Amino acid sequence: MTFLRRLTYILIIQNIYYQMKHMKDIGLKQRGSESRPGVSVSGLSRRSWLAGLGSLAGGSTLLLNKRASGQESQLSTGTFPHATTAMGPVGRVSTESFNPTTFLRAWNFSDLAPATREKVYRETLKSDGTMLREYEIYAVDREIEIAPGLFFPAWTYNGQVPGPTIRATEGDHLRINFINQGTHPHTMHFHGWHPPEMDGSLASHQVMPGEQFVYEFDAEPFGLHLYHCHANPLKRHLHKGLYGAFIIDPRPEKASGKGTAATFRGRATADELVMVMNGFDTNFDAENEVYAVNSVASFHMHEPVQVTVGQLVRIYLVNVTEFDPLNSLHLHGMFFDVYRTGTSLTRTEVTDTLMLCQGERAILETTFRYPGEYMFHAHQSEFAELGWMGLFRAEAASRAT
Repeated sequence: MTFLRRLTYILIIQNIYYQMKHMKDIGLKQRGSESRPGVSVSGLSRRSWLAGLGSLAGGSTLLLNKRASGQESQLSTGTFPHATTAMGPVGRVSTESFNPTTFLRAWNFSDLAPATREKVYRETLKSDGTMLREYEIYAVDREIEIAPGLFFPAWTYNGQVPGPTIRATEGDHLRINFINQGTHPHTMHFHGWHPPEMDGSLASHQVMPGEQFVYEFDAEPFGLHLYHCHANPLKRHLHKGLYGAFIIDPRPEKASGKGTAATFRGRATADELVMVMNGFDTNFDAENEVYAVNSVASFHMHEPVQVTVGQLVRIYLVNVTEFDPLNSLHLHGMFFDVYRTGTSLTRTEVTDTLMLCQGERAILETTFRYPGEYMFHAHQSEFAELGWMGLFRAEAASRAT
């Protein structure tokens, strides 16, 4: 047992002791008052303690949902709110350098102004109808904020975690100019077909600090893939943040025969979202203390993902959580179609909970039937309590007047 966990357990026990004593004193004054099973006597749920533990591990402090000083009034009125949906840290992270909401719908640097985008991404139409897509990707050390006031010393692609989403159509030619501006050897390893010299996995493939390498290959097969650093020690380079989503869309003709729905990049038109499930080991003990989708704990509890009732939603879900063999997504109040790895246009299952191993990914499609807020989270409760939880906010489509 680590010192941090031992200290946390001591604090929990002390807090419960003093609150039970406080309840006993109140009970002598208030006849007929009785405690309710399953309610934390301190008003601080296990979820709140776990959320606090995530920040303690990083040397920061999270404000918890309920303060013990307010419990006397709750006891006198007989109300014991669980406040489960209000879990997580108080406050907001800065979105100046990385905005999880923007990341959801950005690929090929589409979130940048045209003049800035041209410096890192260019596309040229080839005679055969495919595209030459050129990228400028660089590795750089940078602190990122993963919860309010909690910073993680990350290794990043282009200064963000996850790295920029790379997207192409099957048959396009990719040319990625990789520059290592970090302090350690790094590479880029792409899941998909490519020549072995482009694999970025062997010692001879490592790009030393200050050096660069050009990765060049055709985009195939279509599906949802990922890219990440493959330098040793591999788990360190991954958990420090060197990974990103890699989407290859099917050729439009491969989507024929799917009815009369319009097609976009070979699939039916949809509101598309990129979600990368990740975790952060803030005290470097090979265990994650913070979990999230797109790096910021509980971000979408405070800023729900906006969707439209009746519109198809497509989620590109990638699991790059290091140290934990499995991660998952559970969506409340509805089901979704699953296309594992996205390499087929035929769904593999219909469910409301999906488990993914490290490096696994899946495309999910669903349509929100009713307006309102829908919770989504990992179905490992500890992951949810430590930040991997959010909300969709479905609103009716606006009518033109």
